[in-house]
Amino acid sequence: MAVIDIYSKAPYPACALSNFAAHPFVFESVECGGMEGFLQSLKYKNIKKQRKVCLLSGKEAKAAGAKKRWWKLSGNLWWQGKRYKRRSAEFFELRVKAYRALLKNQNFAAALRAAGDSELAHSIGGHNMRTTILTEEEFISILNIIRK
Repeated sequence: MAVIDIYSKAPYPACALSNFAAHPFVFESVECGGMEGFLQSLKYKNIKKQRKVCLLSGKEAKAAGAKKRWWKLSGNLWWQGKRYKRRSAEFFELRVKAYRALLKNQNFAAALRAAGDSELAHSIGGHNMRTTILTEEEFISILNIIRK
């Protein structure tokens, strides 16, 4: 079985499965420019700023979240004014729900279908929950959940 290593400059369908891909979607009535925008927005407690970051995608979204480091110490992340503990099952479920919303984007859904039953990987992903909002293991797990 082939392994699809997901990253933004990989061949299709891996590049289209990357969180950096500009796949607009709506999650809980909030417009998102792509999954990276949503993920980086979780670092913002202020709802107005969070919504602005949600509209971003790719490197621009990553840069917006790079400034926000305090969450690494507190373990707290935010969605629409609600606090989530980084290591909680509730936070994992929030991200699963966001990826299910992303499935409504036809380009993302087509890429996930194109991946078929291939094994998914994200070799450039982080592994430490204290330093990344989405570890490689969580990312692949969520993609496997939503493609079933």
